[in-house]
Amino acid sequence: MGLQPATLESVPFVTAELNYIAPMAAKPRTYAYDPPPGEPKSNIVSEPHSLPIFDVRKAGHDFSLDREGFALLPQPTAVRNFDDEDEIRRVYYPEVERFLRATLKADRVEIFDHTVRKRVAGAADVRGAGPRQPATRVHVDQTAASGPNRVREHLPEQAEALLKGRVQIINLWRPLRGPLRDTPLAMCDATTVAPQDLVASDLIYPNRNGENYSVTFNPNHRWFYVPEMRVDEALLLKCYDSATDGRTRFGPHTAFVDPTTPADAPPRESIEVRTLVFHTH
Repeated sequence: MGLQPATLESVPFVTAELNYIAPMAAKPRTYAYDPPPGEPKSNIVSEPHSLPIFDVRKAGHDFSLDREGFALLPQPTAVRNFDDEDEIRRVYYPEVERFLRATLKADRVEIFDHTVRKRVAGAADVRGAGPRQPATRVHVDQTAASGPNRVREHLPEQAEALLKGRVQIINLWRPLRGPLRDTPLAMCDATTVAPQDLVASDLIYPNRNGENYSVTFNPNHRWFYVPEMRVDEALLLKCYDSATDGRTRFGPHTAFVDPTTPADAPPRESIEVRTLVFHTH
């Protein structure tokens, strides 16, 4: 079990607004490009809730991917310039692969993309239009359907064999400047999430459709964040797990505006790497 409410009484927290999805009859969908004429970019209506977000460092609890759906771990990097795409792929990708193989006792790790985000005040998160912005909506990157499809998309010739074993999709997230005080990441304790809280939502691209989970509000949800996260720390986020033995399969998360952030704090810069993690034995 995750942390129970009684054990949270003495844990420091901030109160902040988290953007859930309002309940809706139609399937939620968002265009990842300029939509057809007359179509809104998204039919999703946000439902903000002001909630306590507890301090991971002060919780006195070992958070794990298989239980809460996230974990904070030390992970130094040799990368000097995260603006250099070549250095990210040449230096950072192998670091992440080695780290995840060792940490998760995986047989194989394949990175399928990464995103660098740099917050610009007032800017929208639009692909191809300036730097990507923090994603301020509660979500899970994959669904029960899109998780296996990622394997088929990126490793088509090996997919069916690999899908016979356990497959996870894990994001590794870190700040590029620290200590991070601006727009940190909040993670929901997955043991407090009910299956019906996760709403499959279409992501419409010019040449394909993807799917992620939006999340409806549940008062049982318990949220956590990492105050002043350092650049030599990594957050692991579980976005999909094929295991159906009781382990957590999906971990909701979101960026949020921390009301205690100093006015002169540098805008958030971060990188997330998305990986396929295979356990073949």
